[in-house]
Amino acid sequence: MLEPELEIHPKEKILRKKKNQEKVDLVKAILLDSFFIFYTILVLQRAIYYKVILDLRELPFSWYEIGFIAIVSVLIGIIWGYSRTSLGAKIMGLAKETKFAKLSSEIFAWTLFNLTFIAGWLVTKISLIDLFSAEGIEGANRIFYALFTPEFGIFDDALFAIIETIYLALIATLLSIPPTLILSFLTARNLMKDHWYTFSIYYILRIILNFVRSIEPLIWAIIFSVWVGIGPFAGMIALLVHTIAANAKLYSEAIESIEEGPVDAIAATGANKLQIIWYAVIPQIVLPFLSFTIYRWDINVRMATVIGLVGGGGIGTMLMQYQGLAQWHEVGLIVIMIAIVVWIMDYISAKIREAIY
Repeated sequence: MLEPELEIHPKEKILRKKKNQEKVDLVKAILLDSFFIFYTILVLQRAIYYKVILDLRELPFSWYEIGFIAIVSVLIGIIWGYSRTSLGAKIMGLAKETKFAKLSSEIFAWTLFNLTFIAGWLVTKISLIDLFSAEGIEGANRIFYALFTPEFGIFDDALFAIIETIYLALIATLLSIPPTLILSFLTARNLMKDHWYTFSIYYILRIILNFVRSIEPLIWAIIFSVWVGIGPFAGMIALLVHTIAANAKLYSEAIESIEEGPVDAIAATGANKLQIIWYAVIPQIVLPFLSFTIYRWDINVRMATVIGLVGGGGIGTMLMQYQGLAQWHEVGLIVIMIAIVVWIMDYISAKIREAIY
């Protein structure tokens, strides 16, 4: 006869789960420490030593050198992470409760912050002398005077261009809603964690959307200007792509923050996944979704102005043309019109969101 399997005590299950989580957190801490050390070495070597001290215009690059630094960083990260005195261990809640561990992580954190600030200051070549020079202030005064004495001879063209910008942002926002809704449910962890294949879909889509969202609409506008030609269509597609990726993240986070009570209650009746989503999830997310969508239209109006600078149509294209010709009075009119429209859009969207809630 087969011997019956021994049941694991609930306390032992909790203990095993806790140990497994600690192992995962330790790996994360080691990866964080390795990255912090790798970043610190690169900043010291390339930003400060090469760029500032040696004043090199072109930085030398070698995969062997980068690889060696990466290996050293990982080795130090492993040793430091296992000691439970590192910054990564502190972040993951694994640090020892000792004065040395606390002092070690705090000193490194402050060093990392100060090093980043100093490197940023040196690389950006901040100069108060240039900022307050007499020649610079005189040039700025000329431009500001021109900007605030606008040329109204181009008002009709500018008005049409600003209307084109508003519609460009509106169509991009409206067309983004259906695909964003679908993607938001597929990238909500609490809805996709039940099976390995749904969890795989979740991770793959998250990676793709993060990649798409990391590319600014300005870059997408350049790509689509080459693809479909310069004009508002290219700008609209650029905004559409970025809006889908950005709103999918906001929508999915709203889904992940819903109350689980209604979900459990509907599931207890034997409802399938679609019924659970329809009756327990959607009623909780309608208002946040509307609010995010309206706010995104407000953002897209401002973005549409910027992508026009690279051929995305609208008022931005007109702004680029007059700025390239140094016709600052015309630029002044366009800037004032953009500011007024953005203010009106911000006011309207805020009032709509207030009405919704």
